[in-house]
Amino acid sequence: MPSRGKLLEVIALQTEVAALGWDLDLGRLLGLVAQRTVGLVAADGAAVQLAEGDEMVYRATAGMADGSLGLRLKRHQSLSGVCAEQGLSLICDDALADPRVDSAACARLGLRSTLVVPLRHHGETVGVLKAMSRRVGHFGAPHRALLDMVSELVASALYFATRYAPHELFHKATHDSLTDLPNRALFLDRLHASLAQAVRDRQPLAVMMLDMNGLKPINDHHGHRAGDAALLEFARRLNGGVRQSDTAARLGGDEFGVLLRPLAAEGGLEATMRRLSMQINGSFEFEGRQLQVGASMGAARFPEDGSDVSALIDLADQRMYHHKRGQPHLVA
Repeated sequence: MPSRGKLLEVIALQTEVAALGWDLDLGRLLGLVAQRTVGLVAADGAAVQLAEGDEMVYRATAGMADGSLGLRLKRHQSLSGVCAEQGLSLICDDALADPRVDSAACARLGLRSTLVVPLRHHGETVGVLKAMSRRVGHFGAPHRALLDMVSELVASALYFATRYAPHELFHKATHDSLTDLPNRALFLDRLHASLAQAVRDRQPLAVMMLDMNGLKPINDHHGHRAGDAALLEFARRLNGGVRQSDTAARLGGDEFGVLLRPLAAEGGLEATMRRLSMQINGSFEFEGRQLQVGASMGAARFPEDGSDVSALIDLADQRMYHHKRGQPHLVA
């Protein structure tokens, strides 16, 4: 267990964050957390990395990590990415012998051991807090317990930042870096909040899940620049086809989602899906070539199909896959 002195340091950090007030400067907050982390776990450096698309980006640094601000690591090639995907605190005892880490990036920093804890909000990891040491095997269970407490504090502050201090850093953490649509974390946050409100007001809402058709052939035959252009075109058409009160999001890869609230009167969901299908499906020009984009989609409604976020998403997903396999069953 952490010592009494270390617990007092966590409380002191909580007090400092509280002193920032409701008008949170997110950059200042993350910088403060990185600085305090160094002393809290006797580290040589620390960083806050935010999940932006397929990358983990250094958005605040301290100690040996100074000079790495803005550094981008691929999720699947870094311990931070593993932490973000699993939502679990992880320790690396020796960066030169651990296959989970980006050994080249660690070598550039002079990093030998690290502790990474997730920053979670409404069940989604939007970033990680990383402590670094030049020594092998520096971090243990007491350090992990301390940073787990700090991560809860940072996640809570991020929660209030979404409502009281919109900021470029938070926008980057909650929006897809390619399409600038809300990402999975923000989509689920809005869905949780909207469903809770819908239950109280007894008002219907709907969730749509969409798969972009044809992305792999475009990537394979025309390259990833063409694939990115197709994703951007798909996102533009999707976002242009929903109301201002709705949320269209890129959930990852070729997967998109739409939250429809308020839901129009009887038949409104079906009409919306028909309109979106007509708007999305079709060709567009890229560097003199005509490329085709399309969508498979499915939807689920509250209250008819359930009142649980996971159940609604799963059912919409199932119906989307029926549509993709040529068995149209978009809604019940």
